[in-house]
Amino acid sequence: MKKSLIAALVSISAAGAFAQTWPARAVTLVVPFPPGGGTDTGARIVAQQLSKKWGQPVVVENKGGAAGQIGAEFVAKARPDGYTILMGNIGTQAINPVLYPKLPYNPDTAFAPIALVAELPLAMMVHPGVPARSAKEFVALAKAQPGKLSYSSSGAGGAPHLAAEMFKDATGSFILHVPYRGGGPAIADLLAGHVQLSFMTVLEASGHINAGKLRALAVTSDKRVSALPAVPTLAESAVPGFNSISWIGLLAPAPTPRDVVEKISADLREAVANDEVREKLVQLGAVPAATTPDQFARLIDNDRKRYAEIIRVRNVKID
Repeated sequence: MKKSLIAALVSISAAGAFAQTWPARAVTLVVPFPPGGGTDTGARIVAQQLSKKWGQPVVVENKGGAAGQIGAEFVAKARPDGYTILMGNIGTQAINPVLYPKLPYNPDTAFAPIALVAELPLAMMVHPGVPARSAKEFVALAKAQPGKLSYSSSGAGGAPHLAAEMFKDATGSFILHVPYRGGGPAIADLLAGHVQLSFMTVLEASGHINAGKLRALAVTSDKRVSALPAVPTLAESAVPGFNSISWIGLLAPAPTPRDVVEKISADLREAVANDEVREKLVQLGAVPAATTPDQFARLIDNDRKRYAEIIRVRNVKID
């Protein structure tokens, strides 16, 4: 009994010492989507600030594919020492576990939540060649030619996909879904006019909207977004009560020492509270909202339950 207690105390002491000297080398921040999407954009803003704080490089590594499963699996099976962490989102952590019958990792036990980074309202966007100037006009256009219009998404089961399906269901419109391997490629084909519509985070879309390359018809949050103040919400313009947003947050492999998780979380909260970082996120349409590990864990659990019900009621299937 005495030996067990001593061993436990030594283990706790060693973990605390490790956290105090961490990080001693570069940290890899895995984004489970290609470059250019909202998760990637947010990750790069945060990585730059954490690198300054830690005095070590924070290298953003994109591992896209399978609606974020490839990158998530890579982190889930990485060495649990804090040097490989994930910028997950509502899709990878809350939607995939209830949409996909089998994942290459156990979503309930694979990760240690570190902190929510920001909430990401979505923008309903069309190619400038689409004649609709409002969400109501787009609904009329889609109903006049069912199945002739298409929308791109960052992948089957992601927040943009489910927002579009909720929109279709609420308006009774038939619009074809074209899934991509991330937000960047999905927007690229919208810019090229290969699809007519897309629901994407304001974070990844605001630059194209402000440049006039895409037209925003509405945002999906319950309030207007400061980055696009003239754009109405879907709730006020076409679909009363509509509210569907995404979010991004940091996670580590589950066995990562708690002291390291707490250190990363505290440093992340400090980074997001930085005026320059907050301004960058807000200007791009994000809502900074850094949390503790326990608060983030509760958010993931609550959203997983909420989307399980949405998927069941709307009978959403993987394309």
